[in-house]
Amino acid sequence: MKRIFVKYLLRIKSGYVPIVLMYFLFSINTVEAQDWAKLGRYREANRQIYETDSLSGHLNNNNRMYKVNGRVVFMGNSITDNWFKFRPEYFKNNGYIGRGISGQTTPQMLVRFKQDVINLHPETVVILAGTNDIAGNTGESSLEMIMDNISSMCEIARQNGVEVILCSVLPAHKYGWSKNVHPEILIPSLNEMIKSYAKKNRIKYVDFFSIMVDKENPENLNGLPEILSKDGVHPNIRGYEIMEREIERFLR
Repeated sequence: MKRIFVKYLLRIKSGYVPIVLMYFLFSINTVEAQDWAKLGRYREANRQIYETDSLSGHLNNNNRMYKVNGRVVFMGNSITDNWFKFRPEYFKNNGYIGRGISGQTTPQMLVRFKQDVINLHPETVVILAGTNDIAGNTGESSLEMIMDNISSMCEIARQNGVEVILCSVLPAHKYGWSKNVHPEILIPSLNEMIKSYAKKNRIKYVDFFSIMVDKENPENLNGLPEILSKDGVHPNIRGYEIMEREIERFLR
């Protein structure tokens, strides 16, 4: 064992550090690639909720969980993630659960939908998704591909007795990290598709776009106004307060 360790040290001194470092970084990237949908992000938090529910008597005789009255899960990307970070009291005071992950696209959300939504046995799920697909975060996606993923989440929810609230994608004139994309054109088109799907399937549709879009600056076509966002994509606290007032009309 000592000989092996000494031999290893000699290799490091002889210039093997880059190789060791590359192997270490490759191992990290491999682990991250295996959790492409980031199922690990909320796994422990979900387990704690399940344990609390079990102690609260939400299990029936077949060891299956009852729906938890009033429980709402918010599924989404960084906009949902920041919503909980900026306004934790809104979630905690209402018993809402945030399950947003920064940068995520709809195929990633679809992968973790059962774990992060269905298995928490909510009455309602709020889905706010699509902007990162348009930005191309996990590769190029057509609007039809995005709708396929959103509709699949809706179908899974409804098959499990969970009410769905679909949200429009928020306004965005441009993406700082994906400058060749035109969200000012694509987002309104996607929202029309989401709205049409919701109407056809009798699903509640929350139109955040219309109440938050910049109506004053023609150079910020279909974007968020500066008063509601620092970067033109993510709302600030004032933006989230507007969103809360609007969505509460559907939740209550």
